Amino acid sequence: MSGRGVSRRDLLRLGLGMGGLLPGCAMIPRPAGGGAKKLIQFGFGEPDTAFMRRHIAQMERSPFDGCVFHLAYKKQDVGHGDFLWETWSRRAFTDAELEPALVDLRATTFRRFTHNFLRICTVPGDVDWFDDFTAILANANLVARFAREGRAVGILFDTEQYNAPLFDYRKQRDAGTKSWDVYAAQARRRGREVMDAFQHGYPDVTILLTFAHSATWRESRGGAKPLAECEYGLLAPFLDGMLDAAAGDSRLVDGYELAYFHNKDTAKFAAVRRMIREELFSIVANPVAYRRRVSVSFGLWMDYDPTGRDWNGTDGSWNYYTPAEFEASVRAALEAADEYVWIYNQAPRWWSSEGTPLNLPEGYAEALGRARQGATR
Repeated sequence: MSGRGVSRRDLLRLGLGMGGLLPGCAMIPRPAGGGAKKLIQFGFGEPDTAFMRRHIAQMERSPFDGCVFHLAYKKQDVGHGDFLWETWSRRAFTDAELEPALVDLRATTFRRFTHNFLRICTVPGDVDWFDDFTAILANANLVARFAREGRAVGILFDTEQYNAPLFDYRKQRDAGTKSWDVYAAQARRRGREVMDAFQHGYPDVTILLTFAHSATWRESRGGAKPLAECEYGLLAPFLDGMLDAAAGDSRLVDGYELAYFHNKDTAKFAAVRRMIREELFSIVANPVAYRRRVSVSFGLWMDYDPTGRDWNGTDGSWNYYTPAEFEASVRAALEAADEYVWIYNQAPRWWSSEGTPLNLPEGYAEALGRARQGATR
């Protein structure tokens, strides 16, 4: 979740709960495609390509291996727009509109930042699953090509329903005349088409998902609640379709955004890993592809505070996560993840147009650096 405030209520409706996971479990073999553990920055202050071009030296002084970024385009009338907020619509963007962003990427010297993800969202989401998907597929292909040509490691596919209830069967346009099974089959078909579009633009692509099968599984209370009654019910067949079409070395990374609310309980990371890798197959249509293609990741919210206190930008000892406590959570997440852990923030900024971090107390950068180094040894 980036670019707006986060609603705990929304995530609690997914069935998060502050407990309910096994306190610990044995690790299982990691799927193919993993590697040294890596930290990715994804939060407020998400850069566009022009910012990265100007400030890459500052960004690479941070403890991250890369970041999530987006493409801006110049509007015909005045100002700039964000491609990521207009991709899931009836408008197909052209290469020419986004060419300046690609020029920025080609002109940026990436040394440490070699694991960047170009972000795409399901926004505005005003297209029914049975409508014409030509523009959406063209935009998916375009973002994949730009990610590849811009030397990004892959795509951050933000599947949160920011605007329209895309994955809630009950709120689909024709839910009164088309059954769940009909809509689920169509969502799966669209998943295959979107994955084909991604791979046509970027063969062997890595796609990092904010919400994946695990989010639907949690909302369904472990499969007890019908997917037709879940806000993210159609996400499962849509991802099934993506797995159907995945080829070569393409993979999906379950980013498990719900780890935002682990509340310093480091044992939950191993439990979630077991859930993602072993427990949710009753809502997965293609278990063979899932086991081969899906890897485990986690998102951690650094300035989260369950009591609602404001972030202290000068004294880290005052915050819910002190630097030491956040380091412990990041270490546990890196241990349970296959490769990636991403760090979300709202109040603090790791980089800025001023050339320095903003609202970031001493200790947090060092804490992340220690966690990252410990995981790569």
